[in-house]
Amino acid sequence: MTADEDLHIARAGDQALLVGRDRKLFVVRLEPGAKLHTHRGMLPHDQLIGSAWGQQCPTHLGYSFLLLRPSLDDLVRDLKRTTQIIYPKDAGYILLKMSIISGCRVIEAGTGSGALTIMLAHAVGPTGRVYSYEIRPDIQGLARKNLESLGLEHRVDLRLGDIRDGFADRGADALFLDLPNPWDYLPQARAALANGGFFGCILPTTNQVSDTIAALEMRGFGMIEMEELLLRPYKAVPARLRPMDRMVAHTGYLLFARALITEELGHNSDHGQTT
Repeated sequence: MTADEDLHIARAGDQALLVGRDRKLFVVRLEPGAKLHTHRGMLPHDQLIGSAWGQQCPTHLGYSFLLLRPSLDDLVRDLKRTTQIIYPKDAGYILLKMSIISGCRVIEAGTGSGALTIMLAHAVGPTGRVYSYEIRPDIQGLARKNLESLGLEHRVDLRLGDIRDGFADRGADALFLDLPNPWDYLPQARAALANGGFFGCILPTTNQVSDTIAALEMRGFGMIEMEELLLRPYKAVPARLRPMDRMVAHTGYLLFARALITEELGHNSDHGQTT
């Protein structure tokens, strides 16, 4: 078997996605001797290891599951969680809007279960770094396990503490707050960001957004933008193509801004207007 052919084969230790005809999904790490028990029968991992990605694999009851590599979206949705996560529809836009790419240094506050942390770690690559702050040790512990399950823990520094005392890191390319009161931490955020760096946060209500916009305009930030993303899936059936009965609508308001050099440093800053 060539090296190229080997890439198309499921191996022990790989994360795998099993999809039934009813679209029921299972995400598993393939381990010799392990078994996946489903509502349609049992699948030995040994049967999956060595199979080609994209292949149909039958259970002991004869029901077939499609064997696929999981997407990052699949992996994040499968995470163990004790807190509400940032939805992939928002997270993907956050990465794009804040220009988070390979090599970036990113600060996050409000680690939670680690969903956004994982996507940040994936985006910054092996040469970047994510510094994620959380005040609760139990929640941070779950985030650590989730990162370890995907092999991304080496790209993230998990920091335990109250960011009211400030961030230990400086010169970050981007900083994101997933907190109910981000306006209270804008001085700390500005101090941690490089000049011109990207700031972002997510909030559930418009009154929180208003308070944050007002504070951003006073705290050395400009180019302020507020956006909301609505995602409508469709039934991908040619003869019955229509929207799904349910959609992921409001999940939060996204606020973005840039860290500016303020007048106190001898520069005029008049770019606080929202768009």
